[in-house]
Amino acid sequence: MRRLTWVFILIAVGLRGQTAAAQGLVGNLVSDLGQVVTDVAGQPQGVIVRTTLGPAGLQTVCEQNGCTVTENIDGSENMVFLVQPTQEGLVAEVLAGVLSLVDGIVDAEPDQTLQIPPSPATQTASNTPPAGLWDNTPVNYYGTTVIQGYVDQPAVQIVQLSQAQNTFNVSGTGTIVADIDTGVDPNHPVLKPILLLGYDFTRNQPGGSEMNDISMSSPPPPCETCDPAFVNQHTAAMVDQHTAAMVDGSQYAAFGHGTMVAGVIHLVAPTAQILPLKAFHADGTGNLSDILRAIYFAVQNNANVINMSFDITQSSTELANAINYADGQNVFCTASSGNDGEEEVVYPAGLQHVMGVASTNNEDQRSTFSNYGDQVVWVAAPGEGIITTYPFATYAAGWGTSFSSPFVAGTSSLVLTMQPSDNQTQASWAVAHAKWIGPNMGYGRLNIYWSLFALNPLQGLLQ
Repeated sequence: MRRLTWVFILIAVGLRGQTAAAQGLVGNLVSDLGQVVTDVAGQPQGVIVRTTLGPAGLQTVCEQNGCTVTENIDGSENMVFLVQPTQEGLVAEVLAGVLSLVDGIVDAEPDQTLQIPPSPATQTASNTPPAGLWDNTPVNYYGTTVIQGYVDQPAVQIVQLSQAQNTFNVSGTGTIVADIDTGVDPNHPVLKPILLLGYDFTRNQPGGSEMNDISMSSPPPPCETCDPAFVNQHTAAMVDQHTAAMVDGSQYAAFGHGTMVAGVIHLVAPTAQILPLKAFHADGTGNLSDILRAIYFAVQNNANVINMSFDITQSSTELANAINYADGQNVFCTASSGNDGEEEVVYPAGLQHVMGVASTNNEDQRSTFSNYGDQVVWVAAPGEGIITTYPFATYAAGWGTSFSSPFVAGTSSLVLTMQPSDNQTQASWAVAHAKWIGPNMGYGRLNIYWSLFALNPLQGLLQ
């Protein structure tokens, strides 16, 4: 079956640049082959297309080749679109090969389904929630009441966050950090003052809330005496057992992930605004096309930093193009390096113009689950037992490079607060002033104070 697919693509090579009639022949061949490839495809999958023909011209090509244009992906650029097969049995791989042979089509690739990976660390009995989850002493943090365990956790001390904020008088004011994730709880009291509306690409509607993914109208009140419960594959959340049960199960495998990541960004850059871009469902799945849409949306809606706490192992031309577009608009990009515990290249962390972030424990050792290798790691940051915000006005602890990346995203916000004209290269240079912890971990473990000191050593010395 696979051989038939490639033979068909080789036949179609001779039609590149030919007339509409010749392109129509491609459609006929697709129709003839359709029944052969039906069982391979399953459900129809879309194709991401970059074209110079515009939407109308692309639709004309699609009408001749068994597809239809369904979405604009790159916003005002108007060059990248998602198309869906209309021919029964036409698989995306075949359609992408056909379209790539037509003049005016720059490239075409099948859409991909992504999965936010679970952290292996949270699935072992040895990883207990950190003590700070029980430190509920209320404190003021840049105008918002938070718990002591959130602002005084070990990771804060390790990266010298408070020293950096106080010495250089920065907290992210005037910057926007976009987070492409499962969305956020827009009513969380810690995040609500700094959240922008965002967008939900899984539903094609304004608002980046992940609370639409659950059916409960209101959660039970928090339990003051209950132990934190592992409510999904990613978190040990401090909620009572009734709430935990309601957000447990595979359909909620990543519920709360976006709220947790946003909480880390806020911890580092507490006055930066956060733009929640929901491209993943509560089960952790998402489409590459929605991630691309989110990147372009972030850039075109004035984001200064984009955090991407996810990874894929298969390269994507259009993902690289989207990152290059962000870099060209002076938007900083950070991404998690992955939780496979291997030296492997994943994306977007492995792309040029992205700061890939690995995870370390509180002893400055690589987390056993963290990927490594200089091709995918720019720096590392704490990623074990990170105390952060969780839906229902609660807090959780998370393990994974997902929670390391937002430390660097927040640091990028602080860099821009100090020097608004900096570009990605300058920000990466500042972040690279890290503590060396051995080979294959990029420039080492993030030290926010050192990063800002590199930008303004005089101010650091005068304090």
